[in-house]
Amino acid sequence: MSKKLNCCVERSGILLITVALIIGMAGCGPLSQNLEIRTWYDLDAVRNNLSGHHILMNDLDSTTAGYEELASPTANQGQGWQPIGTENGLFAGTFDGQGYEVRDLFSNRTDEMYVGLLGVVGEAGVVQNIGVANADVTGYGTVGGLVGHNSGTVSNSYYTGSLTGNESVGGLMGKNSGTVSNSYSTGSVTGDERVGGLVGATSGTVSNSYSSSNVTGGVNVGGLVGENTATVSNSYSTGSVTGNTHVGGLVGSNLGTVSNSFWDTQTSGQPTSSGGTGKTTVQMKDITTFSGAGWNIVGVANSSTRNIGYVWNVVDHVTYPFLSWQPV
Repeated sequence: MSKKLNCCVERSGILLITVALIIGMAGCGPLSQNLEIRTWYDLDAVRNNLSGHHILMNDLDSTTAGYEELASPTANQGQGWQPIGTENGLFAGTFDGQGYEVRDLFSNRTDEMYVGLLGVVGEAGVVQNIGVANADVTGYGTVGGLVGHNSGTVSNSYYTGSLTGNESVGGLMGKNSGTVSNSYSTGSVTGDERVGGLVGATSGTVSNSYSSSNVTGGVNVGGLVGENTATVSNSYSTGSVTGNTHVGGLVGSNLGTVSNSFWDTQTSGQPTSSGGTGKTTVQMKDITTFSGAGWNIVGVANSSTRNIGYVWNVVDHVTYPFLSWQPV
């Protein structure tokens, strides 16, 4: 048999023999695998397969096996969870939460960069359909509840909890040089420089997302994004915002483009923003504010109802817009 034929395939039942791995020829490679996560031990093992395809099969919380050893306040000599993915070992696979949550995560790494459930997501990385809930995350720089630094694609995801850091601190992620869409954050975010309710600093794309996080910082502080040098669109924020310099209801410092985006001037306590349009609380709950800006939005009967044919749903004159996929 020729080397080319030998390279490709001999399949028998569940056995796949790929000679390409032995002789180093192109054209064949290992099959992609869906690696199922059911415990904190499984989640921790993701760091050993950074290019794998990982699927969360259930919620993880403080009662799930492995929590005390890996993600509790007593884990790792009080430092808690060790983020997955580093500058020298990017997460470059896929992580699909399938709508489940990672709950009760604790990480206290005050002298470390790239802190979050995931530390650094590379350009090939995809993170979707996951919630990090009731978490307590602290780092030095580039700190986010879900991702420290994202260069890949994050969608349909959220963070709820307390987040603290010094620079580039955001509820969902610290820095974004990739794409963030259809996501949200709520809770509290505290930092010094480049602090945002959703993203601390973005040089990528943020769209169809929102934050209700309360944000406290020093310089470049925003309800949604602390510092924007790229594109923010079809997004909003409602949380309180407090800072010293370059403070905005939606964006603290903007050198990019902000379009069709809003903030609540009353709940934020901020009458101005470096990008976006300020609205009263009443206006922020009026569907015409958003439909008039071209949002893909529809009114629904109550906050427990979802119309997934649209990106956004709202109970007109009652609620702020919410994402049609998000949990009831």
